[in-house]
Amino acid sequence: MPHAAAATPQLLRRVNAQAVLRHIRNAGTATGTDLMALTGLTRASVIAVCEDLITRGWIVELDQPADPANPRKGRPARRFSFNREAGFVLGLDIGAATTTAAVADLHGNVVGRSSESFRAEDIPAQERIGIVDLACRQALAAAGTAPDRVLAVGAGIAAPVDRDGNVLVTQRFWSLFDVGLRSALKDLHGWTVLLENDANLAALGERWRGSGAGVDDLVVLLAGERLGAGVMESGRLLHGRGGAAGEMGYLDMVEGVGSSHGIAALARQWSAEAGGPSAGGAASARRVFEDAAASDPAALAILARIAERMARVIASIASLINPEQVVIGGAVAESAGALLPAITDLLPRFTATPPRVTVSPLGDAIVTVGAVRHALDYVEANALELVLPAPA
Repeated sequence: MPHAAAATPQLLRRVNAQAVLRHIRNAGTATGTDLMALTGLTRASVIAVCEDLITRGWIVELDQPADPANPRKGRPARRFSFNREAGFVLGLDIGAATTTAAVADLHGNVVGRSSESFRAEDIPAQERIGIVDLACRQALAAAGTAPDRVLAVGAGIAAPVDRDGNVLVTQRFWSLFDVGLRSALKDLHGWTVLLENDANLAALGERWRGSGAGVDDLVVLLAGERLGAGVMESGRLLHGRGGAAGEMGYLDMVEGVGSSHGIAALARQWSAEAGGPSAGGAASARRVFEDAAASDPAALAILARIAERMARVIASIASLINPEQVVIGGAVAESAGALLPAITDLLPRFTATPPRVTVSPLGDAIVTVGAVRHALDYVEANALELVLPAPA
């Protein structure tokens, strides 16, 4: 039977440092007394850990305000604050047509953003990497910081990614994203790049700062042009053997669905079939929702068809996975709110376990929000191994 590792002084110091840093990061500011109560450590241990974290750059000691009402009062309690600008993280959303980079501080506040377009869907790997790198550098410039201050990069792509960050390339479209991004950005800037499926990152973002905040059993549907799902079970992402958990190709075989086309694509297609506006891509889909809001009968009929189709899709997910909540996310989310009453009414027809259905408030930033969260998770888990850059 294996024996537990001995609690060496080095291990104890590491555990104590992680506990103190976690509490200061979550609280923003804490006194030595606060930290003693939260961690159970002695004052001497708390102060020793804080001094070490100050030296490393993770926290700062705040100046103590004078108390004019009691000038003879003894030395006030020392106060420590998390240094949210000790470094930065990047969150990337890399699609077939565009890429967006968001720079965030260590509290997850976005301080710089940039988007760039690819000239075509099928371009050489080096060209795709170059456009992604350009968006990153422009976002960093907008944030007023430099590449050497980036501690980690979360990157979402429109393809399955396994637990080790490898792209599943069994479909041609997915292979477009297998460009060696991790090694390329490592070579260019020394960055640690955490590659992940975009819908999975959407689920992380939604659970962090969206309508699914704190929900452990959650599915996020990116529902614009094609449907893709990020699945969280008991608070952890599901990947499957090759990273394809949440892929929606099975909808081709679902009665009343027949494809993985998303809300925008269906609105555009069915509007054109009904003789409505068909040009302009997303603009024509938005027009359908606008016309429905103005009580146009043809537009209302299209939304009714979309609502039933989405109810069948969500019911299939509910029957397989049984989530507490399904969130419709992506750029289409703002319009999709009009579908919720009908979807909610229809769900009990198709499944015995209907989930709560909401739309995401994060809009088309949902993937970058999740990518930032993914990068922050890495930084928080590996803080004591990371060497922070010198202050700018």
